[in-house]
Amino acid sequence: MKKLTEAQKLEKQLGMEFEHIGKKRPEALEESMEFCEAYKVFLDAGKTERECVRFVEAAARKEGYKPFDREKKYKSGDRFYYVNREKCIILVTVGKKGLEEGARFNIAHIDSPRLDLKPNPLMEIDELAYFKTHYYGGIRKYQWGVTPLAMHGTVVLKDGRKIYLDLGEKPEDPRFMISDLLPHLGAKQNERPLKEGLRGEELNIIMGNYPMQGEDLKAPFKLMVLKLLNERYGITEADFMRAEIEMVPAAKASDIGIDRSMIGAYGHDDKVCAYTAFMAAFAVKKPEYTTVTVLTDKEEIGSEGNTGMASRFLDHFMQDLCEIGGVRVRDMYRKSVCLSSDVNAAYDPSFSDVFEKQNSSFLGHGPVITKYTGARGKSGSNDASAETMAMVIGCMERDGVIWQIGELGKVDEGGGGTIALFMGDMDVDTVDLGVPVLAMHAPYELVAKVDVYETYKAFCAFYR
Repeated sequence: MKKLTEAQKLEKQLGMEFEHIGKKRPEALEESMEFCEAYKVFLDAGKTERECVRFVEAAARKEGYKPFDREKKYKSGDRFYYVNREKCIILVTVGKKGLEEGARFNIAHIDSPRLDLKPNPLMEIDELAYFKTHYYGGIRKYQWGVTPLAMHGTVVLKDGRKIYLDLGEKPEDPRFMISDLLPHLGAKQNERPLKEGLRGEELNIIMGNYPMQGEDLKAPFKLMVLKLLNERYGITEADFMRAEIEMVPAAKASDIGIDRSMIGAYGHDDKVCAYTAFMAAFAVKKPEYTTVTVLTDKEEIGSEGNTGMASRFLDHFMQDLCEIGGVRVRDMYRKSVCLSSDVNAAYDPSFSDVFEKQNSSFLGHGPVITKYTGARGKSGSNDASAETMAMVIGCMERDGVIWQIGELGKVDEGGGGTIALFMGDMDVDTVDLGVPVLAMHAPYELVAKVDVYETYKAFCAFYR
C-alpha cells in the first residue's frame, strides 16, 4: 500500500467525504436485501394511509403493543399504541427515564400523492364512463396519463356500514387508466408547457365502455359501472358523497437494476421512513428515553385537518400520557428531541442543473440529514440548531451508521417542507432525517436498498 504524505494525512484528518456504502462496506447490499423484502410487502399492502395504519396496528399487536389506556400506570418497557381516525398511529415504548427528562419522537407520514375522486365523480361522455378526479399533493400531472391505476378507499353507507374498496391490485382484477393523445394528433398538445401536458380536469379515469341493456336509459354506460359497483360493494351513486376513494398506481414494488440494488414502487415518499421508523421502534425494546413513533396523515397537503400534524392530536395524546406520570407536558417537550423522518431528493445526473452537488444527497450514501427545508430564503423551515445536529450525528456515529448531509436542490430552484416546523412550534428540538429518493412524487419512485437499511439502523441508534 502506498504510504501517505504528511499533507495527505492532514487532508484525511481535517477533510470530510461522503462515500457510497458499497465502497465502505462491501457486504452491505446482501444484509440489506432481506430487510427490504419485508419492506416491499408493506408497500404493496399499504397504498393508502388507512391501509398503512391497519398493517402497522396488526404488526404492533404481534410485537406485544396494547391499546393505550388513560387509566393505566405504565412502567419502563411497556409498549402501547393509539390510532387516530384510522389514518394515524402512535407507537410508544416507555423508557428507563421518566417523561420529565423528555422523549424521543420519530415522525413520518403515510400519505402519498394520488388522485382522489370528486364528491360526485361518475359521468358518461360519448359512450365512455369516467370518474372525475381531484389530484392530492404535488404531482406532475402528465406522469399520471396512461398509468395503470387501482381503486382504494372507504365508503360509509346510508345505514352506517363501512365498506373498504381495493380493486386493481390482484392479477385477476381490472385496472383503470387516464387516456392521452396519440403523437399523430398531438401537435397542439405538444405546444403546451410541460405542467399542462395533462390538465387537472383532463385527469378523467376511464371506468367502462359497455352499455346497460334497456330502453330509454339516460346514461347506459354510467349505469353499467354503477351496477357492477353495487354488485361488488353494495354502493349507489349517492354513496360517493360519503366516501374517500383514492386512485393509486397499480404497479407492485419490485427490484430495480440488474444488481437488484434498488426498489421501484409507488409511495416511497414517505412510507420508506414510516417502515424503517416502526421497525426500529419494534427492535429497541428497552430505550433510555420513552420513544414515540408517529405515522401521520396529510403531510402532502400541508399537514392540515385533524389527522395532520398541524392539528392537536399528538399534543392531546402527549398531555394524556404526561398526566399519567404527573409530568407537565411543556417540561417534557422542551427536553425532547424529534426526527422529522422524511425523504429528500437524491442527486439525479440526468437533471444535474437543478442540484447543488456539494450539498446534495446521493443514492447509496445512507440516510440524509436535512438541516432545513423550506423554499428559497428558508421560508417554511424548521432549521435545526447546532446542538440538535450534534446530538443526532453523535447517535449515528456512536453506532457506526453511514450517513450524509443534503439540501433539496439549488437555493432558487424551488423547495419543499416537512412536518419539522410543527414539532418546532411545540418547543421540541427537531431535524429532518430520511432516505434519498429518485423521481420523488412520480407514480413510481426509486430508492437504494442500502439506504433503507441504513436508515433503519439510524433510527435504532436514535431510539437507544
